[in-house]
Amino acid sequence: MKLSRLVCAAFLVAVTWNTAAAAARPKAIDYWTKNDPESSTVIDHSAWDVLLKKYIRTDAKGLNLFDYGGVSEADASALQDYLDRLSAVKVTSLNLAEQRAYWINAYNAITVNLVIEEFPVTSIKQVLGGLFNTGPWDEDVFPVEGKDISLDTIEHGILRPIWNDPRTHYSVNCASYGCPNLASSAWTAAAMEDMLDAGAVAYINSDRGALKVEGNKVWVSSIYHWFKIDFGDTDKGVIEHMKKYAQGDLKTKLEGVTKIGGHDYSWALNISK
Repeated sequence: MKLSRLVCAAFLVAVTWNTAAAAARPKAIDYWTKNDPESSTVIDHSAWDVLLKKYIRTDAKGLNLFDYGGVSEADASALQDYLDRLSAVKVTSLNLAEQRAYWINAYNAITVNLVIEEFPVTSIKQVLGGLFNTGPWDEDVFPVEGKDISLDTIEHGILRPIWNDPRTHYSVNCASYGCPNLASSAWTAAAMEDMLDAGAVAYINSDRGALKVEGNKVWVSSIYHWFKIDFGDTDKGVIEHMKKYAQGDLKTKLEGVTKIGGHDYSWALNISK
């Protein structure tokens, strides 16, 4: 009984800490703010692009699903080779726009690679994370410039604070059904703005972004709850953000919305079957 209580207490501490970390305004890790505005280097993400186009399947609802179980040994090796090449890049010598594409592609490719290595699993939370199945996010899984960094470092120590753009949440994919789409092509500096806007439109107008609208209330993805601070830190800020990218019937319904009724999220693997 005492052990069970300790386990439950430890689990609650972990959940509370993760929730608080998500809600807090992130601070950039000083080292990764370095960049060279004069750099014209463009990183080659074509190998990742090939894999995305080969294994992503888009369902009838517009959700991009990944065929983790269908990845061949040769392609799994190609993915690891791609990550090894990314790992060898001196990121701080790139310009800011190229860095952003680098980190987004790295996050997504690392995540897919982790799932492939542990497959079959039914949720990303079953990958690493120890006894409590908390997922791989705080594990140091990617060496670059002599530093071992985690997915959380990429998202909360680099992407969110450096670019301070709520659309960041539509660029990184955590291999879950509830997450915004894994883009079907590699991110590039040149296509960044178009891809960010497209990601926002796809997610908000799906049954994962705006879950339902009833009267003056909208039920939303938990992303808008966990990271409300990125959307103005108010229900109004979230709603105005959603209105900006809403289309058709949803756009009309959101005009009368003033409150968030609740939130939900699916941790089921975004797998193509």
